[in-house]
Amino acid sequence: MTKRSKAVALSILGAASFALAGCQEEKIDAQAYPDVETCKAEVGAGGLASTEQCDIAFAEAQALHVEAAPRYDSIEVCESQHGAGACGSEASQVASGGSGGIFMPLLTGYLIGNMLGGRGGMAGSQPLYRKSGGGFTNAAGSASYSANKGKASIGSNQFAKPAATAGKAPMTKATVGSRGGFGKTGGTRGFGG
Repeated sequence: MTKRSKAVALSILGAASFALAGCQEEKIDAQAYPDVETCKAEVGAGGLASTEQCDIAFAEAQALHVEAAPRYDSIEVCESQHGAGACGSEASQVASGGSGGIFMPLLTGYLIGNMLGGRGGMAGSQPLYRKSGGGFTNAAGSASYSANKGKASIGSNQFAKPAATAGKAPMTKATVGSRGGFGKTGGTRGFGG
């Protein structure tokens, strides 16, 4: 190989690595909390949020819960996906009353994301729900977490707004079965203290 062809090959290789680096998903420092009180108790002790951010993030997670939580036509179908005792009627969880014949998982925590790279600021919040086989998931069912408390660095896509389910037909045993269960998950992400 001539000197010129080596230089061209190296520049192509270098350009390809920069292109691949540009395609990598942005990572966000995330903190999971089972409730707003735990978040507030950990501010200043390694928590990622201020007391005000705890309140804002919890309110955002509650709003997403009302708008996008999975909805089921029976308590049995809901509990098959989220575990015994982990569901309640929409009417008991939605301020506007909702429907007594629709069931949703109970909010069992929330995830707060902070931007990395010195930009600071809250990236968003997501509600967390218990899964029947253990662990937790988000409203879209697109992620699996080992706990509802701890820290991790996760992809920014985990903070994308889930599709609204309010006012749509609830999932039935048949629809849950045809989809292979609520949501789809890749691997389990762990949260460490």
